[in-house]
Parts: sequence; C-alpha cells; structure tokens
Amino acid sequence: RLKYRFLDLRRDTLHKNIVRRTQIIAAMRRRMTETGFTEFSTPILTASSPEGARDFLVPSRIHQGKFYALPQAPQQYKQLIMMSGFDRYFQIAPCFRDEDPRADRLPGEFYQLDLEMSFVTQEDIWNTMTPVITSIFEEFADGKPVTKEWPRIPYDTAIRTYGSDKPDLRNPIEMQAVTEHFRGSGFGVFANQLASDSKVEVWAIPAKTGGSRAFCDRMNAWAQGQGQPGLGYIFFKDGSGSGPVAKNIGEERTAAIREQLGLADGDAVFFVLGRPEKMYKFAGEARVKVGLDLNLTQLDQYKLCWIVDFPFYEWSEEEKKFDFAHNPFSMPQGGRAALEGDDLLAIKAYQYDAVCNGFEIASGSIRNQEPETMVAAFEKTGKSKAEVEEQFGGLYRAFQYGAPPHGGAAFGVDRIVMLLCGAQNLREITLFPMNQQAEDLLMGAPSNAEPKQLRELGIRLNLS
Repeated sequence: RLKYRFLDLRRDTLHKNIVRRTQIIAAMRRRMTETGFTEFSTPILTASSPEGARDFLVPSRIHQGKFYALPQAPQQYKQLIMMSGFDRYFQIAPCFRDEDPRADRLPGEFYQLDLEMSFVTQEDIWNTMTPVITSIFEEFADGKPVTKEWPRIPYDTAIRTYGSDKPDLRNPIEMQAVTEHFRGSGFGVFANQLASDSKVEVWAIPAKTGGSRAFCDRMNAWAQGQGQPGLGYIFFKDGSGSGPVAKNIGEERTAAIREQLGLADGDAVFFVLGRPEKMYKFAGEARVKVGLDLNLTQLDQYKLCWIVDFPFYEWSEEEKKFDFAHNPFSMPQGGRAALEGDDLLAIKAYQYDAVCNGFEIASGSIRNQEPETMVAAFEKTGKSKAEVEEQFGGLYRAFQYGAPPHGGAAFGVDRIVMLLCGAQNLREITLFPMNQQAEDLLMGAPSNAEPKQLRELGIRLNLS
C-alpha cells in the first residue's frame, strides 16, 4: 500500500484524516497568532545537539570530512531568538531523529508546535497554552468532552498514583500504598520481603465491580504472562474479603485495606510488591488493564493534564554516571545552589509534560539561561567546560551578553492529530509515511549514491 500511496490516499477515511490534519495545523497557527506569538523559521542544516536520539547527518561537499545534522528540535535556535528580543516565538517545526519506529512516532521525521516565551515562569506558560490547546481539541473533538482546567500532577505523584508519567485519566483508578497492612502479617510472601528490605513497598490497585474469583484469576494469569510471579488479590462479598491473601493476613487487616480504599461488596483489589523504581511500570500496566477490562475507563472523552516537577538527573547503570533525566537545557529548581548538594537524584527541574489519554503530547521547561549554572549542570554528567563551550558555543556565547528568563514547550502535532482523528497509527494521518524499516517505498529511499557523488563528498564506503 505504501508503494502506491497515491492510490491509498483516495480511501475516504484516510482522505478525511489528511484534510483534518491540515485544518488542525491551520487552527494551531491561528490560535498562536491570536495569542500574540510570531511565527519564525529556523535552519534545517545545523550542528549536532544532544536531544536524546541519534542525528541524521548530511555530509558537506565544501568542508569535506565534516557533517551537518538535521535538527532533532529547534531548541538552541528558539532560545537564541529569545535573546534577540523576540519574546513570543512559534513554528510548526519539522524534526528529524534517527530512532526506532513506534506506533506513536514514525521513523525519520515528525512535526511539533514549537514555542518559546521570554520573562515567564512555568505557570505563565501553562496558563497561556492550556486554553490554546483546549480550544483546538474542542474545535475538532466532535462533541466529546475536553478537560478545560488541566490538573497539575507532580511527577512523583503520577508514578505512585498511576504507575506512569503519562497517565490516562479517563481511567478513574488511583493506586495507594498499603505497605503497613502487610508488615508483620501472616502473608509471608510479602511480609518477609518487607522485613528484609526497607525500600520494598506494597501498592494496591482498587478494582470496583471486579469482585469475582474468575476475574481475579484472569488478572493473575495475565500477570504471569507478563513475566511476573503472579498478582495477589482480595475480592469482597458478604461483608468480608475472600482469597488467599485475605485468609493469610486476617479479617482486621483485610477490613483496614477495604476501608482505606473505599471498597464494597462486589469489588476487588490487586497488590504489587517491590521497590517502586522497579515495579511501578508493571503496576501501571495492571491499572490500565483493570480499567479497560471492567469498563471503568470512559473512552469517549479527552482528559488532559500537566505532569510537573520532573527529576533533573537520573543514574545510568549502563554507563555508571549521572545523566539528564529530560531536557538538558532545563533550569534546576533551586538554581546553581541545588547542584552543590549531595543528592543529585533529589533535584527537580522546572520541566513539564502535557498528557492526553495516556499519550505525552508536549514537553517543555524553563530554560537554564545562566552560563555558570549551565556549565555546572553539564559537569555533573561528565562534560567539561571546554566541551560545553564547543558543543553549545552559540548558546553559551549568547548567555554571556545576558539572557531573559525564558521557557517554552513543543506539542507533538502528529500525536494530537492522531488523537483527534481517532487513529491507531500515525500512518493513518500522514501523507507519505515510511514503513517500519524506515524505508520510503514510494520514492525508493534510502537509495545508493552515485560514485561521482561520493567522490565529490570525499566519502568512501566501508559497509559492515
């Protein structure tokens, strides 16, 4: 189908999706202009920048042996625009990342509504962009409810409550820690691990209307299929709890769990045990499955939120060093003084994501515009001051002349269009997409270069 995409595009649903994409982008431009932003274009041939993925490189004929990079994002340019006195920038920016394809990101290129603002706090950005994006969803939601006042959920809260930093809030289930109900209990599988490791916790996933042994057994079998030893559970009937867990911990502890979670006869609860950093993803997946299987998740709506207060650093076990958990250009909360502390993993960033129905649709931050703080932040990841100046010379030099406090975000155009079209795959909302092997079957790309072209570029192939 992709080889004959020009015929495929005649299909009614696909044709309508492409038209709707155009209309959504036009609405974005209109709303941003009405809100006081000016559209600027930034270069496509640029220098490599650490945005978290591999670059697409373009060899230079004039400067043989050197390469341009296609922009993974216009990050440095838009910050330089702020330093040039333009205080509200946006563009529908093409971005290029050489990364493996996913259902919500095509290989090669994608588009984002990129924006930056000067003299702002993160609250200013949230207050500016929430009504813009809400209005776009409302315009194309076909009457489905859209969140008007987006909740602001701290990252740590999102992980513990939803098991994800991009929670689907259409699902009403909120997880809670119930560790103390199992400590010293007769349920040895949990009690022994709690006694031997102070960092181990027990999280509960309440499942209203899920109170049948058949459903609990299905969830247990599903967990085993995910590589887990199982999924402990209690289901409630006739005023008491049933199942192996309830039998082992006793009536008093079972009643306390029921009261804490607000459960009734006909309901159930599932338990996940482990260190939070190792088990939160599985707990989140179990929450999603319970919500869908019990029809608790109300699919016919758009639930939006901001996830805030992301960690500034993370520890790379593979490289045995600290790395940026998100955007390396973010300002650490507490400024440079925070970088002098002993616990780098405790530092939060002025970093935030926008989430809709379980998809990250935007990421942004307040930028680190102080050159000394910028160097100090990168030094913690192993980069020297000289390396920072070499890799980010334009930005670093601009900071020497004074930079306004600034910040911004980038909203994923493709993901927003996919959500508003009800599509399950980005190929359904893209004119000429590549396949899963990053090939353009219609145009025959990538293709072999002619020997003459390679000689002009001073390139000799050494294929592995």
